Amino acid sequence: MKIRKQTVMAWIFNTPYIIYTVIFLLVPLVWAVWLSMTDWNLMSPDYNFVKLENFKELFTDEKVRAAFLNSFRFLVPLVILCVAFGVAIALMVSKLPGKLKGFAAVAFFIPYLTSGVSVSVMVKYLFSYNSILNVFLREKAGVDINWLQSKWAFFIIVFMIVWKMAGYYALFVLSGIESIPEDVYEAAMLDGCAGIKKIVYITLPMILPTLTSVIVLAAGLSFQIFSEPFLLTGGGPQSSTTTWQLEIYNASFVRFRSGYGAAMAILNALQIFVVIQFITWILNQLNKKYGW
Repeated sequence: MKIRKQTVMAWIFNTPYIIYTVIFLLVPLVWAVWLSMTDWNLMSPDYNFVKLENFKELFTDEKVRAAFLNSFRFLVPLVILCVAFGVAIALMVSKLPGKLKGFAAVAFFIPYLTSGVSVSVMVKYLFSYNSILNVFLREKAGVDINWLQSKWAFFIIVFMIVWKMAGYYALFVLSGIESIPEDVYEAAMLDGCAGIKKIVYITLPMILPTLTSVIVLAAGLSFQIFSEPFLLTGGGPQSSTTTWQLEIYNASFVRFRSGYGAAMAILNALQIFVVIQFITWILNQLNKKYGW
């Protein structure tokens, strides 16, 4: 009787989550799979069933191919830079006095709270061809670059995302650093392990599970970029900054091919799943090596 009562209570407490999952995850997923096999244009009441034609078209679509490849182009620098700057910020903040530590952590977290749209608008104004910066560079330094229509557009978007996310990831790393017992550092000091060696051989291995979470989050971020290329470059030049989210938006709400956009979203989800699973497997092997 007691076990049955506990089972009933468990179901009662889990019911809100189950309802949430069904409404906001399961139903949209089923709807997206069904929609991907139609040619619905977002407005017509008619749905023509086209089977797998949308998926076949994806493999011959140059923009989809560009979005697929660009997700990996964004993946490498975003993961490396976000983790590197996140660790650097966390290490710096951890050395501050107690009263300043909280203030510094919040200060580095503020960029994450800023609107991506507002930041993109400011960056677009700064790097537009006739901005004050570009006029100064042309007249004073002889540098004539159309930043947002050149190869530099990709690096500008990467810099914006790293600036926005590094402080957020630093909080994860900081919590990991703060959880390391002080006697571990004291023992390392007795063995002559200090400075960079302490970071490499003590701090980083001790926070490896935290770094695993940060790397997975940063990797997932590279497949969900939208506002920056949408507002700055439109995916150009020559599709070098186009992303999955941008192409899904264009297909569904600009070209009014919602069925094709749903098929694109499903392919994007499959790519994310495979890549994240592969990265997680590699990181788990590394964690086992260090005893985690």
